[in-house]
Amino acid sequence: MATPKPMTMGVIVGNRGFFPGHLAKTGREEIIAALDLAGIKPIVLGPEESVHGAVETYEESRRCAELFKKHRDEIEGIIVTLPNFGEERGIVDAIRLAGLNVPVLVQATPDKTEKMTIAFRRDSFCGKMSACNNMMQYKIPYSLTTLHTEDPATELFQRDLKRFASVCRVVSGLKNLRIGSIGARPAAFNTVRYSERILESNGISVEPLDLSEVFGRISRMQDNDDAAQSKLAAIKSYVTTAGIPEAALLKMAKLGAVIDVWMKQTNVTISAVQCWTSMEEFFGVVPCTIMSMMSNELIPSACEVDVPGTLSMYMLALASGTPSALLDWNNNYGDNPDKAVCFHCSNLPKQFFKDVVKMDYQAIIAGTVGKENTFGTCVGTVKAGAMSFARYSTDDRRGVIRGYVGNGQFTDDPLTTFGGAGVVEIPQMQKLLHYICRAGFEHHVAANFSETASAVHEAAVRYLGWESHFHPELND
Repeated sequence: MATPKPMTMGVIVGNRGFFPGHLAKTGREEIIAALDLAGIKPIVLGPEESVHGAVETYEESRRCAELFKKHRDEIEGIIVTLPNFGEERGIVDAIRLAGLNVPVLVQATPDKTEKMTIAFRRDSFCGKMSACNNMMQYKIPYSLTTLHTEDPATELFQRDLKRFASVCRVVSGLKNLRIGSIGARPAAFNTVRYSERILESNGISVEPLDLSEVFGRISRMQDNDDAAQSKLAAIKSYVTTAGIPEAALLKMAKLGAVIDVWMKQTNVTISAVQCWTSMEEFFGVVPCTIMSMMSNELIPSACEVDVPGTLSMYMLALASGTPSALLDWNNNYGDNPDKAVCFHCSNLPKQFFKDVVKMDYQAIIAGTVGKENTFGTCVGTVKAGAMSFARYSTDDRRGVIRGYVGNGQFTDDPLTTFGGAGVVEIPQMQKLLHYICRAGFEHHVAANFSETASAVHEAAVRYLGWESHFHPELND
C-alpha cells in the first residue's frame, strides 16, 4: 500500500516588540521541535534573517513571504505560532504577500499563572483574537487548535497537527485534480448524474474514455505483452484466484494494463468505471479486482461511473493516508436503528477485509449474463474498526458542491451474504438517514478506516468553499 509523502509547512512566529523577546526566541524553537516530532519539515525564518526568526515589521513579513515563495511547490500549509501577543499586521502581510493559498493553523502558547510578570507574560490568549480578526479582514481562511491556547510540547497539539496535516493533504490533493471517467453512466443509475462544469469551476477536471476505446486497445494487445503479464502477476499476488479461469484473469490483466497506461498518458489521478452490464456482456469479466488494486494503492476507483463518489473516496484517502471504498447504504441490520449493512459487489480494497480476500464471480449480474462472464469480484467480510464516511456531490440546481461526513465504526456483528459487506454502527443513524433522503443524496457513500471526518469537513467548508454537513454535529 502506498504511503503519503512527508509534509512541509511554512511557519510564522509572531512577535510584538514590547513583549519579552526571549518568548519569541524560545517559541520558535518549541514549534520547530513539535513539527520535527510530527515528521513535518518546517520552512521558517532564521534569527539571522529577522529578530528572533520572528515576523513583526513589514520588512520581516516581506522576507518571510519570499522564503515561502521559494518553497511554493513544497509548502502545503502555514502555521502561525504566537509565543507572545504577536504583531497582527506582520502575520497577515506575510501570508498575503506569499500568495500560497494554503490552509493556515493559528496556535497560541498559554501563560503560566506563576509567571505573569512583565518579564514572562505572553498575552497570546488575547493576541490570537487579533490575529484571527485580521485574517478575517484580509479574507484569509484559517483553522484553530482544540483549545484556545495550547503548549506546542503537548500531546493535544500533536493531535491538532495531525488533523491539520489531514486538512492540508485534502486541499492540496484536490488542486488541479483530474478524474478519469471510463465508460458511460449506466442507464439504470440516474443517481450518479453530476455536473462536470461545477467540478471544473472548483478546479477539478474530468477526462472521459469510452469503453469502445478500452476494448479496442485490449484487442490489439498480445497475450505475452509485458504490461499485461506484469499486471497478471500482480493480480495473482494480490488476491486468491483459485477456481478462476486463466482466460478471465488474462482479460483482467489486459484491462488493468490499458487503464494504467491511459491514466499516465492523460495525467489522471483517480477513476470511475462503467460496469453494469456492458463490461460483462461485451468483454466477459467484471473490473472489480483491477479497481480494488487501484484503491488499495490510494488511487481510488469507483464503480457505476460515480465520479463524485471517487472524489469522496479520494478526500478520505488523502486525509488518512489509507485506502477508501465506495459502499452502498444497503440494508437494515435487524431492529437496531443505529446499525446498517454496507455492501458492494465488490471492488473493496483488500485492506478492508478481515480475512484473506478471495476472487469470485458477481452473483447479481451472473443471473443475467452468465457466471462465466462475471469473474473478478473481491469477496469477504469487512473487518471491525473505526470508520469515517463521506459523500460529496454536485448540486446542479444551485451550482454548488455539497456533501456530508461523519464517524462511526465497522462492527464484528455476524453477517452471511455475498460480495463485500460489513455492519456499520453510527450514532443517531436514523437522523443521518433522514438527512440523506431529505437532501436527496445518492445511495453511495465513501468509507475509510480512520477518524478523519472532521478534517475532511474542515477542508471542504473552510478552504474549498463547499457545503458540508457534519453528522451528528460539529461544535466549530
